[in-house]
Amino acid sequence: MDRKMANRKLVRLSQVKNKLATENLEEIDWVTFGVIVKKVTPQSANNGRTFSIWRLNDLRDLNECVSLFLFGEVHKEHWKTDQGTV
Repeated sequence: MDRKMANRKLVRLSQVKNKLATENLEEIDWVTFGVIVKKVTPQSANNGRTFSIWRLNDLRDLNECVSLFLFGEVHKEHWKTDQGTV
C-alpha cells in the first residue's frame, strides 16, 4: 500500500465535497477509499445501455455518501460486486 500511495494525497470520501470546493483536485494525484453501502438495481439509460449506481461511504460520517455511476465496460465488469465491499 505504501508503494501505491507514494506521492498521492488521501482524501477521505466524507471530505470530497469540501475538498472540491477548497482545493483544485484536478492538479493533485489523490485517492479515496469507500465502502459500498447501497446498490441500486441496474437500470437502463435512454440509449438502452445498462448502468449501476453505488452509494459509497468511508464509515467515518454515515450521513456523507457519494453516488458512483458505473457505465459501459466498468458496469459490465463490476455490477455484481457485493454490498459491503471496499
